[in-house]
Amino acid sequence: MVYLMGTLKLWLSLHGCFIFLCISTVTKVSACEAPSSPQCFRKNSLMNVYMCEWSLSNEESNTTFSLHADFLQPPITDIKQKWTEVEEEKLVTGRRVVLWVKSHVGNSTCTSPNISVQLGQIVIFEAPQNITVSWMENNLSLRWLSAEPFPASTEIWIQSDDSLTELWQKILKNTTLEDMVNVDNLLKNSSYQVKIRHQSNQVKNPLWSKWSPVVSVPAELGEKPEVTVNMQVLNGTRKLTLSWKEMPPAASVRGVNYTISNSQSLHRCPCSKEAAVTNATKYTVYASYSAVNISVVASNAAGKSPPTILQVPAEPLTDLKICDKTMLDKKFKKKTCLEWFAVQDADSAPINRTILPGNRTKNEKSQITKTIQDYVRYIYLEHKCHDGKPLTVKKCLFYRKEGAPNKAPQDFIAFSETHTSVNLSWTEIPIRHQRGFLTHYKLCSVRNSSQDEVTECFNVSSSVTNYSLENLLPETKYNISLARVTAMGEGPKATVIVNTKPEKPLNVWLSFGLLVVFFLFSAACTIVLKKVRNKIFHPVPTPIVPEFTPCSQESQEILDEKEEFHQVTLLQIHQEGTSVIEETEGISLSELWKDESGEDKDNDMRDSEKLEDASLSSGSIVRTLGNSGEREITDIDQMDHELSMLTYRNGLVFDVKTDSV
Repeated sequence: MVYLMGTLKLWLSLHGCFIFLCISTVTKVSACEAPSSPQCFRKNSLMNVYMCEWSLSNEESNTTFSLHADFLQPPITDIKQKWTEVEEEKLVTGRRVVLWVKSHVGNSTCTSPNISVQLGQIVIFEAPQNITVSWMENNLSLRWLSAEPFPASTEIWIQSDDSLTELWQKILKNTTLEDMVNVDNLLKNSSYQVKIRHQSNQVKNPLWSKWSPVVSVPAELGEKPEVTVNMQVLNGTRKLTLSWKEMPPAASVRGVNYTISNSQSLHRCPCSKEAAVTNATKYTVYASYSAVNISVVASNAAGKSPPTILQVPAEPLTDLKICDKTMLDKKFKKKTCLEWFAVQDADSAPINRTILPGNRTKNEKSQITKTIQDYVRYIYLEHKCHDGKPLTVKKCLFYRKEGAPNKAPQDFIAFSETHTSVNLSWTEIPIRHQRGFLTHYKLCSVRNSSQDEVTECFNVSSSVTNYSLENLLPETKYNISLARVTAMGEGPKATVIVNTKPEKPLNVWLSFGLLVVFFLFSAACTIVLKKVRNKIFHPVPTPIVPEFTPCSQESQEILDEKEEFHQVTLLQIHQEGTSVIEETEGISLSELWKDESGEDKDNDMRDSEKLEDASLSSGSIVRTLGNSGEREITDIDQMDHELSMLTYRNGLVFDVKTDSV
């Protein structure tokens, strides 16, 4: 029982302590906290609104405040934040006043200490914002938005990134009207950390603003980006891949961006694009066949680098043809761009380059096309924008109006003259003097002789600058002229005088000797061919049958007077009734030739003569037989006798001669 009573007393005592502590805690929590003294100021000397601020360590969500002053009746109440704005009309600014703040939590009220100030002389700027930095040699320029259009005092703390362990360097400066401060004697190739605060110089009791956020200042970009270009020619366009090296680490503290622009986009020809910005080290640009300038600029928080200008020349315009038509006087779409430029010489740069975008008005296009001159050669380019890429769809040559050339071909000379020809050469006149497209050259030669002048003209191809004039007369004077011809007429002539050389006698004898040699060679070949033919193909002999005509009495008398009769050894005494052919059948050929072998050999060389004497010998034999009184031989007997006197040897016919008495 005693134990229970003791336990109950202990429980009651502990419970009472717990209730007391809880009541004490609620009382303390519900009690208010006195705020700090208020601070009232303007944000610049020109404002007529004052900002009053105070602080409170333990802020309750249901705490309200009231601002009091010895002149302010009634006070400003029901303030739910730790600041308030008061218009100048409600305050006394010309003299010192007493200010205080009360905080209210439930039924509790706490009062701040009083403060005595002259409100008109208190200005506190806001902390500097949007600070920009730039380098000028080794001087760092700091700029931010000015709080008022008057110079102000500035406190700058700066520290190099190369020595972060060192203390901040404190610098006091007065700003200019634009709130710009220059910090001298720094290293532009190093990076820094900077923070700034400032105060007004227009009141007696200015207060410092809060510190700005710490600003990283990168090193200066003093060098151009090292850019390389890789070009790939596609169908009507060019793909330009740009690449460059990264900037030094000190210059890349807050990052580096690269701005890429090209002249074609700036002129809206044919695609309109703004300059591209990238933080990479590679970028691709598309350009048409015309010349383009590409600019690459690196930039960081401290400024920009010098620009790298890449001059990409126009794609070589070779084998240009004459324009069949152009769109200079026609309406074309906005995504089409026309370009033309004058050409003075083949190797000179284009001049008077003109770009006509498709977004120009009709009057503007008319004014631009009026600048095209007559008798001037232009290169015409037509570009279109397809899928954001510029394409060159047409390129050709044109004249607004053509004319005849106003200058003769240059360096017109003659060389390597012979007795029948001469070589001519010349150079083309400059394009600015051509005044039209060349169709051909007109070459004329005038032969000067004692009798008259003979003129011959030729058309020479426009693609050549030399010509060989032939079929001239030896030792003759010629006046040779050359003129350039366009569709509108013939230009001035260039002339040269040529004297052909005399023909050399050696050439005549040489020609004659060659003719003789050719004749002899032909004759020799003919003889050799005949002999070869005779060796291979023996000719078939044809018996000679002379036409027999009985001799008249008168011819017999003449023959009797001229002929001499000899005894024929081939005839033998034969019996009556036998013929000569029968009697001679027993005689061999060797016996006919054995007596006069020497003479027979000579007779072989004179076969033709013996063949001619065959008829005469036959007649003599017949008459001899007639004089013997044996019998009169008929025509058939004479033929038999004649054939008996002939023999064949190696395919030739020989006459067998008789021995004389």
